[in-house]
Amino acid sequence: MIHDERVTWLNEAPSALARPHVLYWMQQAQRAQCNHALEYAIEQANRLDKPLWAVFALTDSFPEANARHYQFMLEGLTETQAALRERGIPLVVRRGAPPEVALEAAADAALLVMDGGYLRVQREWRRQIAEHAPCPVAEVESDVIVPVRTVSNKEEYAARTIRPKLHKHLDRFLVPLKSRTLRQRDWTPPLPGEDLSDIGALVKQLNIDHSVPPSPAHRGGYGAAQEQLGAFLEHRLSRYATERNDPNAGAESHMSPYLHFGQIAPLEIALTVQDAAEPHTEACVEAYLEELVVRRELSMNFVWYNPAYDQFAGLPDWARRTLAEHANVPRDYVYDRAAWEAADTHDPYWNAAQLEMVKTGKMHNYMRMYWGKKILEWSATPEEAFETALYLNNKYELDGRDPNSFAGVAWCFGKHDRPWAERPVFGKVRYMNAAGLRRKFDANAYAAAVDAL
Repeated sequence: MIHDERVTWLNEAPSALARPHVLYWMQQAQRAQCNHALEYAIEQANRLDKPLWAVFALTDSFPEANARHYQFMLEGLTETQAALRERGIPLVVRRGAPPEVALEAAADAALLVMDGGYLRVQREWRRQIAEHAPCPVAEVESDVIVPVRTVSNKEEYAARTIRPKLHKHLDRFLVPLKSRTLRQRDWTPPLPGEDLSDIGALVKQLNIDHSVPPSPAHRGGYGAAQEQLGAFLEHRLSRYATERNDPNAGAESHMSPYLHFGQIAPLEIALTVQDAAEPHTEACVEAYLEELVVRRELSMNFVWYNPAYDQFAGLPDWARRTLAEHANVPRDYVYDRAAWEAADTHDPYWNAAQLEMVKTGKMHNYMRMYWGKKILEWSATPEEAFETALYLNNKYELDGRDPNSFAGVAWCFGKHDRPWAERPVFGKVRYMNAAGLRRKFDANAYAAAVDAL
């Protein structure tokens, strides 16, 4: 079902029914399955009795993206292109700035459908396209369970404030999406695209940061996402509630990179996890859906309503004030960005977390919290710490540059949290230490496992 709240008409361009096709500009939802924007585009093409084609803009200038991110993304797009071809929808991956590519492709379109994006750059692309498109433009949200503006019309303070607002709508939105059949399937796209048969060679051609190599541990694409999800349901879901904070237990889902690139829908994950529920896993299902729905969509709310989501100024007033009050407190250690990036600190657990991220493109979520807290504690200023954490996260994590990432880094500095007991450096921002790690799990075993990677 495609709820009306998912669809936003972005311009008032005159009807263009005489034009020969409908266009889907794919950007955030990079998949052929459980994609509301795609299904809406098919629905509209059938209504107009026209063929449909899709275009993806391969830009060299997405902020902070590098070869690791592009390799993973293109692995997914190759699979998506093949899946769409089977549905009679050509997908052209065309190199260029997204607004330019989308507008070029829409020159002869009766209608332009696009998926929803939440970051500043994504919203600006959509604004430019809607402003200059020669046809009506519809945006369809497909990468959240409940559309952001349906949940709330303001920035929410914390999970506890957004949770009841989300749950009020869950029964209505947590429903399967029917796959539609395109009637007019004979269509040759008017524009050429990139050859995806050799992803490695294509990545090398891009004018991007090549200093971070592709992840040896994680492969992109819907098929890989399904494999991970299946393994999670079979081997890890039943332990999720009790062991998810232990990096040695391997109880996490590993869905975040696939969600970041839109290679699998949160709706599909949520419905699949719900269907797999058994009496002994109900608490685990509830714990996982709290992360997938409440925490993840809190981050969407954050980047949507807070224009400074990637800046120290975007933190709550109380957090910035208390950190400022302790800014001149002497630190036991102070590291610069080069030391952080090289994992060259006195703390073997922090070093291990950094190296796990650098080596694999992913860091265990609990270690990610500790990692951010220690950057705050051992940087010259809280502002410098914030910039360092965001830089490292966005550079090495496969799910960097994501609403979840921006919210996660900000959480380490007090966002979506409350004031705690006051202490040096942190002020009233929540504190974490190595002793706490050792109480929760075998931190030395974790460090040894990362060293052996």
